[in-house]
Amino acid sequence: MRRPAVDVVVPFAGSDEELADLRARLEGLRLGASDSLTIVDNRPHGGGRDVHGVVRAPEVQSSYYARNRGAAGGQGEWIVFVDADLEVAPDLIDRYFEEAPQADTAVLIGEIETTPTSQTAVARYGSLRRHLNNESAAKPGWEYAQTANAAVRRDAFEAVGGFRGHLRSGGDADLAFRLVARGHGHERRREARVRHPPRSTLAAMVRQFARYGSGSQWLHERYPGFAPPRPLPGLVLWLAKAGPKALLVAAGGDRDRALVVALDPVVYLATELGRFLPNARRTSRSATARHVMRVLRDRRRATRRSQ
Repeated sequence: MRRPAVDVVVPFAGSDEELADLRARLEGLRLGASDSLTIVDNRPHGGGRDVHGVVRAPEVQSSYYARNRGAAGGQGEWIVFVDADLEVAPDLIDRYFEEAPQADTAVLIGEIETTPTSQTAVARYGSLRRHLNNESAAKPGWEYAQTANAAVRRDAFEAVGGFRGHLRSGGDADLAFRLVARGHGHERRREARVRHPPRSTLAAMVRQFARYGSGSQWLHERYPGFAPPRPLPGLVLWLAKAGPKALLVAAGGDRDRALVVALDPVVYLATELGRFLPNARRTSRSATARHVMRVLRDRRRATRRSQ
């Protein structure tokens, strides 16, 4: 099948050395004559002027803002979004279109494999828990494509205004829900596969899930039923019990299960505490205070329902 033209967009916010490495890694991606590849440099002060294949977007530090900027520069029928820290197969684009999408399909959901690139315990935990896997975005009735590996039909993307460019997290789910509201569907593309490394340090993992928590709260307020809060008292008690239980499990010889037992409550608590962080990149103190009060009210309701 002759596939449609595709614009590949990759947001970036690392060092100059990491940018050079990214460009080298993406050289192997197979592009057709009508395809394009754009790296969007989202650093506030780095990068200098635009160079071939790299567009600067320093105004707002948000990967969604960067994705919008990259998408705006293309003309392909489809836009393929991938993250900068992925291992991407040369035939990724062809894999997306081995089967023609249905007429009402606006999103193709690519596959994400969690593949550790370091030997730390935290990376091992992320691999065991398959962080950033497709199952985490497959809640019945709330399916969406994670922008680490997704294809979106351009006319549908533009019709809903693209991503909300001010968000820290949750923009991929929000885009999917707005597309569904307009009658568009989605399809899985299990052969369109990328590899994504989990976080390798505890601090990085906590920051990651705190950001997810911020996005979850924002989505919960706009799409009731999606990502409701968990009662905090139960999570704190779970965390207190996790250490001794993990030691007992490790003493029994199952180190992987002990790692999961020890770190699961840390991840869930980081996510729930992250709900207190505003999801907008630029938030005034008064708006932050109002946000915290809303989350506290949500917390009280969730605690009452759990009792």
